[in-house]
Amino acid sequence: MYISSVSFLIILILGLVSVIIYLYIRLKDSEKKKKEFEGRIQVMRNGADSIHLDTIETVLNPHLFKNILNSVQSHAYQTYFALDKLANILDYILYESKNKFVTPKEEIEFAKDLIEVNKIKLSPLFELTVKTKIDETSSLYSQKILAPLISIDLIENAFKHADLQSPDAYISIVFEFKDNVFSLIVSNKISPKMSLKKEKGGIGAISFEQRLNILYKGCFDLERLIDDDAFIARLKIDLNEYKTKMFNS
Repeated sequence: MYISSVSFLIILILGLVSVIIYLYIRLKDSEKKKKEFEGRIQVMRNGADSIHLDTIETVLNPHLFKNILNSVQSHAYQTYFALDKLANILDYILYESKNKFVTPKEEIEFAKDLIEVNKIKLSPLFELTVKTKIDETSSLYSQKILAPLISIDLIENAFKHADLQSPDAYISIVFEFKDNVFSLIVSNKISPKMSLKKEKGGIGAISFEQRLNILYKGCFDLERLIDDDAFIARLKIDLNEYKTKMFNS
């Protein structure tokens, strides 16, 4: 009877051990399958992220390239435009300036090209206004009666002395030709550095006035003034009066 009980106990223990071993094997198998499943999920996620990234890059790269291309194209166009204007200026200086007189139309076109070239050194936000009030029906508008390069002094001074770095800086240029009177008004905000340069300046202004006196004595009016923080220069040449004097001299 005792032996039977011991045998039963041994069988029971062996059964329990078998069950424990079985459950342990199943647990390990489940953990292995779980890891394999998690691995496949991670692979799928990585694939999805890669596809999404490729999609974003496909969208971004052409736009980035297009933006760069537009920027390069803009600079290339500005360079081409400036070179074209510079070529006109060189032609005018080389050929037309040798003549004693040019037409007011030619001088104004030259001055406008000069302004375009000077615009290269300005910020896109800089306030530069150029206005023309031209009566093309005026009889002397297309006659060679105006001295070449007569407008360069006032325009160059504006770009030279304007406060180009100030956010409220400006240059204003107005060309007028009415009743055979050529008029150029140039104004600009004065740079604080202007006073430092003033000691070395002045020779160009004197030469300009001397040239006007030699060519148009009694027929021109040149005014330079400072109004608050603005420098204003006004030049008027009465070409009709000048022509009358030339005929009567």
